[in-house]
Amino acid sequence: MDIVLITAVIASLFLVIGTAEPLAARLRLPYSVILAIIGILIGSAATFFLRTELTDALNPVAEAILGLPIRSNVFLYVFLPTLLFQATLGMNLRRMLDDWVPIMVLAVVAVVVATLSVGYALAWASALPLAACLLIGAIVSTTDPSAVVSIFRSISAPRRLARIIEGESLLNDAAAIALFGLFMGFVMLGVPDPELGEALARFPVLIAGGAATGWLSAHAAIRIMTLFSNHERAQISVSVALPYLAYIGAEQSIGASGVIAVVAAGLTLNLTGPGRLPPQAWSNLREVWDLMAHWAGALIFILAALLIPRLLEGVRIGDFALIGVVILAAIAARAVILFGLLPLLALVRISPPVERPYRAAILWGGLRGAVTLALALAVTESFRVPVEVKRVVGILATGFTLFTLIVQGTTLRPVIGWLGLDRLSPMDEALSRQVVAVALQTVREDVARTTEDYKLTHETVRSEAKIFGDRLDEAVRTAEARAGILDRDRVTLGLIALAGHERDMILVRVRERTISARMAEQVLSDADRLIEGARTGGRSGYTRIARRSVAYGRTFRAAVALHSRIGISGPLVRLTADRFELLLSQRLILRDLDAFIDGRIRRIHGRRVADLLHDLLARRTDSVKTALEGLRLQYPGYAEELERRFIRRTALRLEEREYLAMREDGLIGAEVYTTLIQDLVARRTVAEARPPLDITLQRLDLVRQLPLFSDLDETALKRLGRALQTRHVNAGAVVLRKDAAAKGVYFIASGAVELESSGQTWRLGRGQMFGQVAILMRNPRRAEARAIAPSTLLLLDVVRFRSLLKKSAALQKAVRASAEHRGIDPDKLFADIPQEG
Repeated sequence: MDIVLITAVIASLFLVIGTAEPLAARLRLPYSVILAIIGILIGSAATFFLRTELTDALNPVAEAILGLPIRSNVFLYVFLPTLLFQATLGMNLRRMLDDWVPIMVLAVVAVVVATLSVGYALAWASALPLAACLLIGAIVSTTDPSAVVSIFRSISAPRRLARIIEGESLLNDAAAIALFGLFMGFVMLGVPDPELGEALARFPVLIAGGAATGWLSAHAAIRIMTLFSNHERAQISVSVALPYLAYIGAEQSIGASGVIAVVAAGLTLNLTGPGRLPPQAWSNLREVWDLMAHWAGALIFILAALLIPRLLEGVRIGDFALIGVVILAAIAARAVILFGLLPLLALVRISPPVERPYRAAILWGGLRGAVTLALALAVTESFRVPVEVKRVVGILATGFTLFTLIVQGTTLRPVIGWLGLDRLSPMDEALSRQVVAVALQTVREDVARTTEDYKLTHETVRSEAKIFGDRLDEAVRTAEARAGILDRDRVTLGLIALAGHERDMILVRVRERTISARMAEQVLSDADRLIEGARTGGRSGYTRIARRSVAYGRTFRAAVALHSRIGISGPLVRLTADRFELLLSQRLILRDLDAFIDGRIRRIHGRRVADLLHDLLARRTDSVKTALEGLRLQYPGYAEELERRFIRRTALRLEEREYLAMREDGLIGAEVYTTLIQDLVARRTVAEARPPLDITLQRLDLVRQLPLFSDLDETALKRLGRALQTRHVNAGAVVLRKDAAAKGVYFIASGAVELESSGQTWRLGRGQMFGQVAILMRNPRRAEARAIAPSTLLLLDVVRFRSLLKKSAALQKAVRASAEHRGIDPDKLFADIPQEG
């Protein structure tokens, strides 16, 4: 075939891609639906002109179109890894974990249920063997939610809903293709009725092998990319090779799922890449992959749609009834998951609830697309599959895909409108009014400065100012109108605006490199959680998320357990260093938010709301300072090193800005500028490296900070440091319960603890102890101890405490003072303890 003609056809397809997106926006239809329709029209027209006798002039073009090397392997080995890998790079993984239950239910459970539902329905309605029916079920169970996601974004649907659908789209392809591989093997081997248990038992093996391959491939690629730290294009080139090598390695080398390998590789790079690559290189890498995925997604739809006329050849009347069976079974299976299983999981608090209108939109938005057609094509190409099975698979998969694209795709936007999802809630309407009012006030100030700078005509300025002033007054009156919005909602709107500004400040700091790329994703995720917490829970939701951002999580506590019980320190070192940097970043951002409250929020919502927000912000700041002080006590030198690193990075940023200004002013040429920047980049690489953290001396450093042990010599301090155990507890955690056996004495290194006994409460802070009364009186505990702030505690067992008490006069004095404060006779505590001094 003429290479020139093929090149012209491919170039024309890119022209189609360029015009399809604005056409879809004009027609208000999903982009994927427009691409599919164009592809079907092109394929049908090529078939028509090749077979008609009206003209032979277009035969070469038609032959070139129909002769394109479109095979299933092109889709599975070229386009699919690109789409999956880019999707993983664009995911906010920390936020996805918040909704991992509904994502996994839709991506795995729904795929299995749809496969079984369609398979057994077809086995009942047709003469096909069960293996072939289950194969068809696996083919049609994968969804392409790009259409519904794009519509949700255009109507400003909650981000959480878009995350759930995007997470489903990423993982359900992997699950469906893994099931496809299983049942395809049974069909090619001629096994008509496979053992379902045996088939599903192989499923985890495919997934585990693919995940391991992807993880290892990604870590190897990251090592290579870090070696090329000064060669950005080399790093991007390695990232391009990664998904394809992972896919081929999993499929061809160990017989595992290549799709899972690509997903695992992408997730690994997403988690580790921002901390190992320069920020600009990571940003450019993401942009390259966004463009590649855009082209791949469009081409896969058009090329798959070109195959539809070929796949529908030989369709019979009875096939339409089977297509109806597939449609009903697939929709019913998805409805069972959305309206049966998800509400049940939300009822038992396993999964966060998903509102009914959104579940209905997800149900109708379960479009099928290019992946379904590619899998069907793979079946029709196999010479080991019976002819009748190939014919039915091609027709049913294609017919079902056409139904979802033409019927569901074209009616999706009206359905969303009927569900009321295209209308803003009263809260969002109020928020939009607030945004307009605040924006116009800022514009007025900027315009006033501009007109003064340019010395514009007074009459012109006055007439335009009057028009703009009227609009501004109307916007402010609308925003301040109390009709339809409660004071509680005003607080919520203020918190949403405050959290949104916090996110903007974080982005500015990341671009300035004041906040490192390693921590950028985490602090941005915390800001996103604050926005959603305020939107869904108001003041209490904002406060709850703010507490979580400084609390010791399960991962941190697990790392502490690994360190103290097994001696594995790596995870604790990394998480502690991350916590240090996170708290320093939060302190930096919180410092600048008070000005936003006074400058913006007070104008719209008044003094009372602004004062309340100031109070909430002050509490957040205090909790961050408390948590940071606790770490400073444990690792006094490390905090200083991080602050020195911050100063060095800030100085480098300012130095870079000065070089750029000198170049723009013509003071230095391109050669000098390049040399200076290369030297700066080398110094920045050193400054970006986080200092090492030594956690082995933590207890000894803490012991030296406590006045209770001030009279111990260095040898005794070291012995005590080895004997003490460190515990990190969150605010609200119960440290000691009433009537529990006395196991040791706690010393508060940082934070605060509240004791409650017989209706009385005592609050203890840094340097104080608790638990000693029950030990010395040999009675079960009658007090309950609860942390009222994130706290670091040191635990000393009973035997060592008694031994230490005999030697330390300072400790004896503290025990006496504590007993007198609680109304206990100190002499009873020291009945069997020899006193010194």
